[in-house]
Amino acid sequence: MCGTELILAKGIVIPLTEIGIQAVRSQGSGGQNVNKVSTAIHLRFDIKASSLPEQYKERLLGLKDRRISSDGIVIIKAQRFRTQIKNKADALARLQMLINCVITEIKPRKPTRPTSASKVKRLEEKVLHGRKKSLRAKISDE
Repeated sequence: MCGTELILAKGIVIPLTEIGIQAVRSQGSGGQNVNKVSTAIHLRFDIKASSLPEQYKERLLGLKDRRISSDGIVIIKAQRFRTQIKNKADALARLQMLINCVITEIKPRKPTRPTSASKVKRLEEKVLHGRKKSLRAKISDE
């Protein structure tokens, strides 16, 4: 993250002007500090109106994530820390992780064949396991 932009994988940059950040009061216990200081951060990012490439927008909108509304707006609430600055950095980092998981492409797995040595080893282990099981059988009194 730079001062005016959020840097993602593959050199993609999102200007901070596209990200709505609002300070709100935190939930839960915490004494007087919670009641008078707005330290939690609500981050809103409109996927459709952003400067992301179209292919990444489609992938983001296709995600089954509870943080993405049906309107295509990412909503992240950060209230883990006691300071507004740390919560803002946390919210931006979580947005960055969400978008990076869509940007980085997972290579499809190429099916491989087992080697002949691994086949022999597997069969030997099966024989040993069968012998171990046969030793556990009840002894007959014949």
